[in-house]
Amino acid sequence: MPETRIGWIGTGVMGASMCGHLIAAGYKTTVTNRNRKKAEPLCAQGAAWADTPRQVAEQSDVLFSIVGYPADVRSVLLGPDGALSGSKPGGILVDMTTSEPSLAIEIYEAARGKGVHSVDAPVSGGDVGAREARLSIMIGGDEEVVVRLMPLFRTMGKTIVRQGGPGAGQHTKMVNQVLIAANMIAVCEGLLYAYRAGLDLNRVLESVASGAAGSKSLEIYAPRILANQFEPGFYVEHFIKDMGIALAEAKRMGLALPGLALAQQLYWALAAQGHGRDGTHSLALALASLSGIDWKNR
Repeated sequence: MPETRIGWIGTGVMGASMCGHLIAAGYKTTVTNRNRKKAEPLCAQGAAWADTPRQVAEQSDVLFSIVGYPADVRSVLLGPDGALSGSKPGGILVDMTTSEPSLAIEIYEAARGKGVHSVDAPVSGGDVGAREARLSIMIGGDEEVVVRLMPLFRTMGKTIVRQGGPGAGQHTKMVNQVLIAANMIAVCEGLLYAYRAGLDLNRVLESVASGAAGSKSLEIYAPRILANQFEPGFYVEHFIKDMGIALAEAKRMGLALPGLALAQQLYWALAAQGHGRDGTHSLALALASLSGIDWKNR
């Protein structure tokens, strides 16, 4: 059995599956979450419960966090009862939340001041990638620390790449989100065009998915859109947060990203229609409404 003690903060849509892979691999694991009920399946698999991030860190050699917003990251890692306050010298904090590159650097510096290592390692692949351990993990941090973490990352992901120093993982995830934003608009608009043209949508997908128009978003989310299954693989409100981070970083770097700005506006409209806690592919509903299409009752 692996001897490294694991801590885990955040047992949501993706975090529960990711932590579950570590437990299945035999790692002694301690978890916490704002809603204890969401952690109960992991406790049933053998994880121990702790009431606070600090208590998790006290029982861990490597602590992972995957929460909602940068403010949550700051609270669970740097807060008065946060993980860093309970970490011992030589311990490692791995934040897998999609968050601000500047915050990743701040955590790295604060951890280094206590003799603790810190790595930012956001992921892409959604709920399916998390369940099937096929995530892409984008890593920023010291190379020797990342090498030590590789056996743990391999339980959760398929594509694991160190991008550079602290914050580099978060910057790479911003690139990922910029690419997804425009692609999701295209997926939804393509399906709406096919519907209004009177085509068989499943036949259309059979033709286009394997060609130049193919993408992971089309492969994973188009069937869900056709089936009116809008449960979250990734929350709309979290995607809006990610786009906001990317646009703020673009502004800081003097970049104009009009496509991303448009995507964020469309997602704001979707959230205003009550879909903030639905999956990002529910964008099809907002775009359909612009043309007077009641997608769910088509």
